[in-house]
Amino acid sequence: MFKIQEIREIIKLVDSSSIDEFVYEVDGAKVKLKKNVVVVTETVAPKKEVAAPVVQQSAPAAAPVAPAAPAKAEEAPAAAPVNNDPSLHKIVSPMVGTFYQSPNPDSPAYAKVGDKVGNETIVCIVEAMKLFNEIEAEVQGEIVEVLVKDGELVEYGQPLFLVKAE
Repeated sequence: MFKIQEIREIIKLVDSSSIDEFVYEVDGAKVKLKKNVVVVTETVAPKKEVAAPVVQQSAPAAAPVAPAAPAKAEEAPAAAPVNNDPSLHKIVSPMVGTFYQSPNPDSPAYAKVGDKVGNETIVCIVEAMKLFNEIEAEVQGEIVEVLVKDGELVEYGQPLFLVKAE
């Protein structure tokens, strides 16, 4: 049987994801969740709209910033061009869940900006339904940016890290 807390967590994960139907069955107990078509349309549309303004805002912001060297040194303006750099490899979430940078709150992060990673280096954990899934870099290089905050919900295919591949 499912505990009410498990069902609530499943509902939250499905609600925050882009999937519109979810079925889970264990030992004869079955949970089936469906979203309204309207909600899915509204959920998908903002993602596309969010991506477009970021690109449009980045390009004009990059033009005035480019001539000024001190402005480039600031973190905020530098973050926008790094996200759009096609030479960087994105480590993406293979599932919907909660992103954790370390195995427990007292431990150091698996990977942080500036760390060198290999193909099988564990960079984070994504928790889905009480299962902790270790995520490997699958590329050799250096972590350039961590795109998600610790404890944040992530979706399938959402970029987690940017890596400068070697």
